[in-house]
Amino acid sequence: MIGAKLGQQLARAGSLGGRSIDHLHLADIAEPGTQLTAGFEVETVVADLARPEVASRLVAERPETIFHLAAVVSGEAEEDLDKGYRVNLDGTRCLLEAIRALDGDYRPRLVFASSIAVFGAPLPDVIGDDFRTVPRTSYGTQKAMCELLLSDYTRRGIVDGVAIRLPTISVRPGTPNRAASGFFSSIIREPLNGRVATLPVPEEIRHWHASPRAAVAFLVHAATIDSGLLGDERCLTMPGVSVTVAGQIEALRRVAGADAVGLIRREPDPSVLEMIASWPREFDTSRASALGFRAEETYEEIIGVYVEDELGGTLPVAGP
Repeated sequence: MIGAKLGQQLARAGSLGGRSIDHLHLADIAEPGTQLTAGFEVETVVADLARPEVASRLVAERPETIFHLAAVVSGEAEEDLDKGYRVNLDGTRCLLEAIRALDGDYRPRLVFASSIAVFGAPLPDVIGDDFRTVPRTSYGTQKAMCELLLSDYTRRGIVDGVAIRLPTISVRPGTPNRAASGFFSSIIREPLNGRVATLPVPEEIRHWHASPRAAVAFLVHAATIDSGLLGDERCLTMPGVSVTVAGQIEALRRVAGADAVGLIRREPDPSVLEMIASWPREFDTSRASALGFRAEETYEEIIGVYVEDELGGTLPVAGP
């Protein structure tokens, strides 16, 4: 979903960092739902990045900028250990090795989509930029390992890497994926569309959010920022909104009214709660903010982005 929105943004802009785009190569494990129309050449490839020969083909033309978003999400990575490591870790290693294998002075900007799941309990109320990464899930462990790889390959001059730790992205459009955090979106998205949503955790759970629009802006900024400003610290936690589930629901009430809130059903799921309870709640992202990364400031703004970008600015349900 984020990759599709990023492609659309690049197509609209026609440039990246002040330089015209002449070719966009889109690779995914599945066929795209729609074809991207742009004022430059767009090539779409269906392939498995965890196969070494695939990564070699993808970088053969020496792209100047690479956005690495491919991943197995949190819930699926926890359920299927082999798949999680093959895709999340081995896929990243294959990509880095394919770049290293090219001769000459090729050193692309590589933007890696990491996650706040690299942090694990016990956690302070607010996590600063220097807090240790001790993940408590396989997904978070895989992302943390990839951050280390990116930093090392950057240190050795193979890539010019930037890792951005994305907040939970909400409100996600479309159908739910297998992320343990998926309910954060569904309890807003489904009621806005007049459908019942399930809430598996207590309302006092607090979490860190940003919209899909903000996520795309993070990626674009990471691709164009002067990497000299980063020094050796190539991993950045992105800004976001810290809000409880109760705060999300109240924001939904203010935007769409009591009828929308009434579509949320409480169905506790201990396995989801166990995973979510070990995740971060709030961050001090002073470093990323000083470097120009921006996100929404309230959860109502995040809901507003969904309404504007996915619903054409009109609520299918009655407003407040």
